[in-house]
Amino acid sequence: MKENYLAKWLNNELSEAELEEFRKSEAFSTYELIARASARLQAPEFDSEKALNELRAKRASGSSKVIRMRTPGYWLKIAAAVIVLIAVPYFYINSLSERIQTDYAQRTEVQLPDASEVILNAGSSLSFSEKKWDENRNVRLEGEAYFKVAKGKKFTVQTRQGDVTVLGTQFNVVQRDDIFIVRCYEGLVRVDHLDKNIELPAGSSYRFVNGRAEQSDQLAATAPSWINEESSFQSMPLSYVLGELERQYNIKVITKNVDLQEVFTGTFSNTNLNLALQSISAPLQLEYSINGNKVLLYAKNTP
Repeated sequence: MKENYLAKWLNNELSEAELEEFRKSEAFSTYELIARASARLQAPEFDSEKALNELRAKRASGSSKVIRMRTPGYWLKIAAAVIVLIAVPYFYINSLSERIQTDYAQRTEVQLPDASEVILNAGSSLSFSEKKWDENRNVRLEGEAYFKVAKGKKFTVQTRQGDVTVLGTQFNVVQRDDIFIVRCYEGLVRVDHLDKNIELPAGSSYRFVNGRAEQSDQLAATAPSWINEESSFQSMPLSYVLGELERQYNIKVITKNVDLQEVFTGTFSNTNLNLALQSISAPLQLEYSINGNKVLLYAKNTP
């Protein structure tokens, strides 16, 4: 599309051939919507007789003021400029990145442009720039995901808490609120967190929970448990465990007389809600009841 087509279109100066070419452009539908909206805009009412009388009065008093009237072409130029200002950021933002999001009780697999694979856990999102992928293998994660990275250039997972950088490996990243956990299952990853660079070889992990950073080399599993329909926790606040229960089952958990900061270590099923609730409530000596998509979790001695 030629650069002057927009201005000529606004002034109804396009030939039939030019108009046909302009309509085939990707931007035409957006320009048309903006033009329709602009057409509904109304300028303030102008009383020409009142303005003429005021001008005569000023001339009679010896003072004069030149009032420049705007031609239709002037307002068309302004409209064209407004359309460009609105449309350019719109197309830039919408072409900037791809975004994949999972709802509660949903999991999805994503194949990146280099054949790297990502499995998104429930209630998570992943975004990346497909157009710039050959330059930067960068993704943005909110929530939890398991990565199988194809060998190649540096691959970086960016989160609000910190970044994880690899060349080609398998690892899991959790970033929810102030919790940040990285587990390396194959190869070597680098974690940038709290102004520190930590290298994690296969079988090791890094976690930041309750304001405390810990590193461990006792990771025996070969993949995160949630890949196999289970959610496992090691010394995690009960509030986080229940949040994960909500994400896996798309439910609302209500607690009564329960210490949400109590530490929980254990596993629950991602496919059987009653079994999952028993796995949480039994070791903590809690009771539960289910009403539709709401679960009440309470201490046994609660009246």
